[in-house]
Amino acid sequence: MSRMIYSVLLAFLVSSIMGPLLIPMLHKFKFGQNIREDGPKSHVKKAGTPTMGGIIFIISTAITLLVILGRYSTEAIIPLYAFVSFGIIGAIDDALKIIHKKNEGLKAYQKMLLILVVAGILAYYAATNDNIGTSILIPFTKKAWNLGVWYIPFTVFFFAATTNGVNLTDGLDGLATSVTLLVMTFFALVCFALARYQLAIFSSVLAGALLGFLRYNAFPARVFMGDTGSLALGGAIAAVAMMLKLPLIILLVGGIYVLETLSVVIQIISFKTTGKRVFKMAPIHHHFELSGWHETRVVAIFCIITVVLCLIAFLSLSVIY
Repeated sequence: MSRMIYSVLLAFLVSSIMGPLLIPMLHKFKFGQNIREDGPKSHVKKAGTPTMGGIIFIISTAITLLVILGRYSTEAIIPLYAFVSFGIIGAIDDALKIIHKKNEGLKAYQKMLLILVVAGILAYYAATNDNIGTSILIPFTKKAWNLGVWYIPFTVFFFAATTNGVNLTDGLDGLATSVTLLVMTFFALVCFALARYQLAIFSSVLAGALLGFLRYNAFPARVFMGDTGSLALGGAIAAVAMMLKLPLIILLVGGIYVLETLSVVIQIISFKTTGKRVFKMAPIHHHFELSGWHETRVVAIFCIITVVLCLIAFLSLSVIY
């Protein structure tokens, strides 16, 4: 446990130091955020705030993990691979948005194709690894569900859904950072309890790096994580859950990601079938903004919900273990 605490503290320190070093560079190279034209009017003033800030906690996590572990073990390298690989996809998307000078990067099919390729590699690794296999654990029960030949397509879909869920959540200052910080803390504790110490260290390091990044990403944000950060975080969360054979637990601890995704799906279906919108704007955090909530209140409430969901998730796992 002390090693996990050291991991959090060191990652927090490295991330805190990286912020002042990288944020001016993002300013210098004019890596400013382009605000969606149909977004809340209060966000117009955020135009020009540096994006691609996810590189702060990506680099901090990689450095701290190497310092703590001495070398990257197999159990630590898989989530790190997912973390960095999805981050690269996000960085390409962010770079294209900057080049085009509008909130459009990779085409939807291009981004999805890249996500599916990386997810497919991870899914194949898991399916052929004796320590993971094709079974997943079902929360609140002592049962395991062997997906057999369906494991790889299920896991690919799981990665795509999780990365996109985190990506949709990243719409307010500090929102995705705060929620994911809580989710990674949950996984750090679960991994420690299951004696999966390498995974516990990875989760702790990422939580610490996010804590340091939050210093610059909390309202009013000095930097945004961009798709670089949100896709990387989604990949890391999904990879840790995959290695624990607990992808279904994301429905609980990642309830906010699920809510954000569902709000977009519901909005699109409703508008295309009836011509009416269910929400004032999707994802749902914008609905609350347009309903008069300050974005700091939205972030606080979503974090409270995540804490409660994490506690429920702990209970669900107590049945299994």
